[in-house]
Amino acid sequence: MKKKALTAIILGWFIPGLGHIYLRRYWRGLVFLIAIALMALMGLVMGGKIYPLQADNPLTFLAFLSDLGNGLLYILSWFLPVGTGELERLSFEFGTAYLAGAGLLNYLVALDAWDIARGKKQ
Repeated sequence: MKKKALTAIILGWFIPGLGHIYLRRYWRGLVFLIAIALMALMGLVMGGKIYPLQADNPLTFLAFLSDLGNGLLYILSWFLPVGTGELERLSFEFGTAYLAGAGLLNYLVALDAWDIARGKKQ
């Protein structure tokens, strides 16, 4: 595995689009950064929940894996009161779905950067 590909996928997971920017695909990286960041921000504004690791329930474990895809936002949720989930809000479920969707989409974007770095895709 090339070092450049490994760096691109890690950067792309940590901050959406950063792997593409590292590979000098500036416009593509900027579009991914804005789109995924807005999706995650909308999820937070709607009162969505970022799930911690809980192995007792398979569904919460899957939610954890999708939220882990948010990279830096997931790490920040350990230290800052973001993504705690506001059950009393009507938009709680939609916010949680937006956060999970942003994480899953970021996995795909990071894998795209990895493929570009390996030369499998333009």
